[in-house]
This record gives sequence, structure tokens and C-alpha cells, in this order.
Amino acid sequence: MQYICKFIFGEQLGIGFSLTIDVEGFRNHEGPKLNYSAMNFEGEVFNLRNHELLFEKNIRQQTIELFECKSKKAFFQMSDSDFPFDILAASFFLLSRYEEYLPHQADMYGRYAHENSIAFKNDFLKEPLVNKWIIDFGQALQGKFPSLSIKQPKFTFTPTYDIDIAWSFKNKGWLRNVGGFLKNPSLSRLGVLTGLRLDPYDSYEYLHDLHSGRQLDPIYFFLVATSRSKYDKNISPYDHSMWRLIKQHGKKYRIGLHPSWLSNEKASLLAKEKRILETAGKTPIGRSRQHYIKFNLPKTFEKLIEAEIVNDYSMGYGSINGFRASVASSFFWYDLQKEKITTLRLYPFCFMDANSHYEQKQTAAESLEELLSYYNECKAVNGEMITIFHNNFLGTDPTFKGWKENYSRFISQLQQ
Repeated sequence: MQYICKFIFGEQLGIGFSLTIDVEGFRNHEGPKLNYSAMNFEGEVFNLRNHELLFEKNIRQQTIELFECKSKKAFFQMSDSDFPFDILAASFFLLSRYEEYLPHQADMYGRYAHENSIAFKNDFLKEPLVNKWIIDFGQALQGKFPSLSIKQPKFTFTPTYDIDIAWSFKNKGWLRNVGGFLKNPSLSRLGVLTGLRLDPYDSYEYLHDLHSGRQLDPIYFFLVATSRSKYDKNISPYDHSMWRLIKQHGKKYRIGLHPSWLSNEKASLLAKEKRILETAGKTPIGRSRQHYIKFNLPKTFEKLIEAEIVNDYSMGYGSINGFRASVASSFFWYDLQKEKITTLRLYPFCFMDANSHYEQKQTAAESLEELLSYYNECKAVNGEMITIFHNNFLGTDPTFKGWKENYSRFISQLQQ
């Protein structure tokens, strides 16, 4: 109860509150009062009928029946209430990722498949639905208490970048390049290796120029796996050029850890990779985003807390764009198994280039349209818009033709 009230009232509406089970004290309180129970109070009280979810201690399959509320989808409908549904329980269900603790079908990478979610099944994955509910709820509260002051958060945009493979040809060593050339002869590779061409994945100066003067505060997440695997194909963090790249970005920007795929299987690797990044970047590391967006609740987030990660940017799907937790605001992770508010704050993203290109099979132009639609959604609710791009999408690789130009257009439109 404290958790969801702090998010809705404290963080999103800017309203101070206190919780009580003292009925007489509640009756005698002067000022706005909200009754959250199965009974109604008369007088200057906002009565919100409760669903049983917030009072349960076990995790079980919930009955979710969708209905329309002010042209928005909602659930946990309540009658004889000053608000049409239990917004506290419904928001908690989505933010806590309650459904991800239930038996479900995993995808090919062992992740929670987006097809399982009620947001996907009921066609509200592309909406920050919780934010929209809260706006309606705030208006209902002010309708009951006209003098009630509400302070809405401000819209923010944070561009983030995952550096999985820093360069396509450069700094990979002659053995890997000779093997690569024999497998796929390329004039581009020869041009890069002879210093006549920029590496096709090298978009770092472009991004620096794009951010400069635009008051953007990007975050770069570096994959620093020390062992190559099927999904960890980064350049060694011990390579001089890679070390220097991390150091340069650590000076200019916020950086974070992109935990390797293997770190999911071997917890000690997480701490090791964090130390490597801290040493190379010459800065403490408290941010992370899972490689391939691979996380499972509660195990992955528990490991992040043990590694002293305080901000994680993995809350989204690695298979489709949208709002995994149906919210465009950061929030603390609630450990549902332990019934505990944690110190780990989650920053949800709504758009990733790889989802658009590989999973949704969109063109660069179609992806720009989708990106702008998410911008409008986040802007409308004064949310936090977080995007994920990869350096290789914004370089000169012909595979991603048009992406760089359209990303520049998107950033330019933000300034209008």
C-alpha cells in the first residue's frame, strides 16, 4: 500500500499523504481524505472501493476483466465508488510486473514473452496507461477537493545507447579480420584497416555533435565481457582502443554497465564487469541495462542489487516496442516474492532500434513514425521518454541505411 501510494500521490501528483487504519482519527481529520475500503464514508471523503489484491500475501492468477473508462482501458472495476476502478491495485499489478511471476511461456532467449502480457493481449502496450489513469484520478480528486494542489512531473527525454560491438572492423585484430575477409571479401573492410575509411559502426563523433548544444544528457551502456560467446561478441575491454573509448565517454557522459549474457549464468561475472567498467571509465557505476534485455523476476534484479546497481534501464521488451510496465515514469522495483520495496529504481524504455528493424521488420521511415508516436504519448502525460539506439545503427553500415538521417530528424523535431 505504501509503495503504490508513494508512486501515485507522492511522485506523480505531488500530494503529501499519510496512511491510517484509525477510523476515528480518519473521521476527525481536517482536510482532503481518501477512504480505501469496502465501506463508504459520508461527507467530504473520496471513497475508493478496493480490490483485494493489495491485501493479499500470496501470488496467484488474478481475474482481469477489461472495460472502457473515459476512452481508456482499465480493470478491477468497482461500483459505488468515486472512481470507476481500483487504480491503486491496477497500477500495482502493472508496475510490479505481477504477471511475470506467474507460470508463463518464455521466448527463444528465455525471457518473458511479450505475448503473455495483458497489455499486448488487450492492445494497450503502446500506451503509458498508468500515467493516463493517474491524470484522470487527479482530476477526480480535484473535483471532490477543489482546493487540492497537484504538481505534475515535467516531460523529459533521455537518449541511451548500447555499445555491444564498438567497431565492425577496427581494433579486432588481424586474425579476426583476415578470417572475416576470407569469409566475406569487402572493400569497406580494407578501407577501414588502411585508415582510408571510417569504421561503419563508428558513430561516436556524430552522436557527440548531435547532443552538443541541445541540452541532452545521454547514457552509454558498455558491454565489457571478457569471454566471447554466442551473444557476447564485444571487443575486449582490455584492448587499448576500447579502454580509451570507455574512458572518453566516462569523462563526457553518464555511462552504465551492459551485463554480458554469460553474467546471467555466472553471478560473479557481474561484479567483475562492473569493476572493469569503473576502472576504464574512472567513475563509479550504478546504472545497468541487460544485454538482449534478458531478465527474469526476481532473480536478475536481486543480483543487480547485490552488485550495488541502483538504476536499471531494462524495463521494456527485446522483441517489441511499447511500455512493458504500462508507464512512462521511473519507479522503484517492488520485490513481490519478499513483499518488499527495494532500492533499485527502474527506468522504462519504449523504443529500441533493434525491435523495429529485426522484430517488427520496419523500414527506417516507419520506425521514425513509431518513434514520434511514442514521443507524443510520453509528452502528453509529462512522462520520461527513454530510447535505445545502437552505435551500428547510426553509422555508415548500408544495412541500416536511413536510420542515421531519421534519428537526426527526430532529435531536431524535439527542439521545435
